[in-house]
Amino acid sequence: MAKDLFSKQSDLYARYRPGYPKELYDHILSFVKEKSIAWDCATGNGQAAVVLADHFKKVIATDISAAQIDRAIKKENIEYSVCPAESTPFADNTFDLVTVAQAYHWINWKEFKKEVTRVCKPGAIIAIWVYFRNMPGDKKIDDAIFNFYENVTRPYWDEARKYVEELYETVEFDYELLSVKQFETTLNWQREEMIGYISSWSAIQKYIKVNGRSPIPIIEEEINKLWPEGEVKKVSFPIYFKLGKI
Repeated sequence: MAKDLFSKQSDLYARYRPGYPKELYDHILSFVKEKSIAWDCATGNGQAAVVLADHFKKVIATDISAAQIDRAIKKENIEYSVCPAESTPFADNTFDLVTVAQAYHWINWKEFKKEVTRVCKPGAIIAIWVYFRNMPGDKKIDDAIFNFYENVTRPYWDEARKYVEELYETVEFDYELLSVKQFETTLNWQREEMIGYISSWSAIQKYIKVNGRSPIPIIEEEINKLWPEGEVKKVSFPIYFKLGKI
């Protein structure tokens, strides 16, 4: 079943995780014929759900983390619930679209496909995406963050992290494939936002659990040396994307 690796840092996740570009949603929606009900699976704090709510009569957003759902962005036509991706209470042939943002690698794909096939209308669309290697536009900062990732946090990542590093090329996605484009999220961040984002990594909580202390001061010291306080830098998150028909 899907893994809950974000409940403990749900507040950080809600504050510092980047959203996704409008162009990504526009591309997905161009394939959706009827916009009645969408399912945002593994919604986290509802970043994708709140955008979908502008295009669908209703959005149902689920996550296995009650802490994430508690901090989700509220909207009148979004219904949040706590349940696993692979086993839901939804009726057959309900959804026109399913999205899984930054979470497909945590899911049991075979069981999820059975559930998706059951609860979606024939011809519904499924979209999954993930970002990897944020780019702060400064090689020294980028190198410092990647060094921290590789040499400090590497042993503390869940094994499913490999699918992110492989840019979703190796995930099982057994649907009729549709065309995709390249997208990226670009943000204007100060150094505190970068440190907050790194603090939301699931590996940080595992490190704390094993070692009894946080590794964040290590990267915080490095970033503070390289990134002046108050200085705004463009940070890009390349997005890796799969789109299919159910």
